[in-house]
Amino acid sequence: MPRIDVGKAPAEYLELGSRELVDRFLTVLEASGADEKTVKSYRAALMDFFSFVGWKSVKSLSHDDVLKWRVERLKNGFPGEKYGDRRSREATLYYYTIFLKRFFDWLGLGLNVPQVRRPRRKEVQALKQEDIIKLFNASRDLLDLLILALTLETGLRSEELLSLRFSDIDLDSREIRVRNAKYDEERVVVMGDITYQLMQQLASLKRFDSDERVVPMSYSGLYKRLKSLAKRSGVDPSKVRPHILRHTFATEALKRGLNIVSLQKLLGHKDLKTTQVYLHMMREDVKNEYMRSFRGILTPIQPTQALMQAPAPAMHTQSYSLSCAQPPSSRLCPYCNSQIPYNARFCPYCGARVQL
Repeated sequence: MPRIDVGKAPAEYLELGSRELVDRFLTVLEASGADEKTVKSYRAALMDFFSFVGWKSVKSLSHDDVLKWRVERLKNGFPGEKYGDRRSREATLYYYTIFLKRFFDWLGLGLNVPQVRRPRRKEVQALKQEDIIKLFNASRDLLDLLILALTLETGLRSEELLSLRFSDIDLDSREIRVRNAKYDEERVVVMGDITYQLMQQLASLKRFDSDERVVPMSYSGLYKRLKSLAKRSGVDPSKVRPHILRHTFATEALKRGLNIVSLQKLLGHKDLKTTQVYLHMMREDVKNEYMRSFRGILTPIQPTQALMQAPAPAMHTQSYSLSCAQPPSSRLCPYCNSQIPYNARFCPYCGARVQL
């Protein structure tokens, strides 16, 4: 999350009521370049904290107020929370404490806000190839097909998909300009074959206004449409969500040989570490590929036969220390930072050529 410079509040702001201070801070945040989602998240955090402490003045706040709020939320959760498990509470509180600290720093208050441990990231889910085929086969209309194709061939986030306009589509270059991207940073993604064919078909049906949305629906409508599609296809509906389609694009792209730096640019990630989470999903594929390759090489030799033919080791009375220096067996890929065999010429995770 990029840090937004909100400066410092004038000293006389401390005389204002808490509600007015929260409103002024959110206005400053928005004026400093924060997007709508960021402002909404800050508002939720500040409203939750001040509701808990009874909207007392900021000058009367104490370290105990922060600790009591933190303990209460960890034990009993947040009002109206969606999931209710401890991991979700920790994730919410992790960000809320960051937002609260930024608010206190803006005011110049010396209140300490203890940081909550960030929960480990959940294992990323992705659809299998057979699930993708079932979803396409269960599509009822062109819009169903377009939603699947756009997300599975470009990895667009749901808000990016829903804000896409026909003016953003360039059929000649087969490119899509993503304007409503996270952190307000535009990027360009490439149209896959299915998306390209569907867009051509749409263009042949009618003439669309350049400002018209390609997928004219709300997030709720998109979510429900995907759930209905999953039920018709026989795919577990819990596995079919907008972001899982994005995960599926990322994992399939890596499997097909796209290097991780190019994938980072297509997904719109600011940090390569965010993209590297998809490498973990491929380890089982790498393992299977390894077993398949080496079993093929060693098929003529049976383990028992090899052991029986091997000469017996010479027996020595002298003992050897296990601490003798051994040649390194692995090293880190300089591009994706994954563990690779020491003598490897190519990284099995990102495909980059590495020097010995």
